[in-house]
Amino acid sequence: MRISFATSGSLEDFSKNYTGGADLILFSFQALGEVSYERELKGETSLFEDVALLSKASEGVVMCGCYTDARGIRRKSVVVAEKGRILGVSDMVNRIDGGDYRCGAGIKIFDTGIGKLGVIVAEDLYFPRVAETLSVCGAELAVCIFEELDESLEQILMRAQAFCFGIPMCMCAYGYAQAADIGGKLRYASPKNGCVYEFEREQEFHLVETRQRGFYRKKKTGF
Repeated sequence: MRISFATSGSLEDFSKNYTGGADLILFSFQALGEVSYERELKGETSLFEDVALLSKASEGVVMCGCYTDARGIRRKSVVVAEKGRILGVSDMVNRIDGGDYRCGAGIKIFDTGIGKLGVIVAEDLYFPRVAETLSVCGAELAVCIFEELDESLEQILMRAQAFCFGIPMCMCAYGYAQAADIGGKLRYASPKNGCVYEFEREQEFHLVETRQRGFYRKKKTGF
């Protein structure tokens, strides 16, 4: 699977210069900016349509970060499209210290022609249970769409979660792209806009046993 990272510039500019060759195209939040559901439905804007059109032109999957506005309720979101069709929108599910953006509901995995892709939206990366849920539910790749990185913190978290939950992870942030394998190793990192990474599927299953108290059930002696 070829993954193209658009780490700067708008979706419109990228679409004009796109020459093909990627199965999955990722954009950070600068590509669309703020999207009003009301204006989209009225036809005053066509930002989601632009994402769908790029996915049709590329004959693949496009994931694009954006700030959605639903009648004043603002969220950090990722819109996902495949071959000209909008598959859905995934919202950040955790809100820290009453921030400006509200939390959404539900962690999403999109079943696409290139595999089951799980989405981690922005600061959801700071909550390992999100990546764990994606892994348990069968995602083959976790895609994190982030804003601007805080030095090496996000890279450490990405590598740790890829190792702990056995799911490859890639991240598209403003000005930087990176990917980690299930061994926790950094497989790719680049500040270049439009850079391409060749992703290889990895799945490892192991039997893990632990001892703990609880779960007591009294044995039945007869009927």
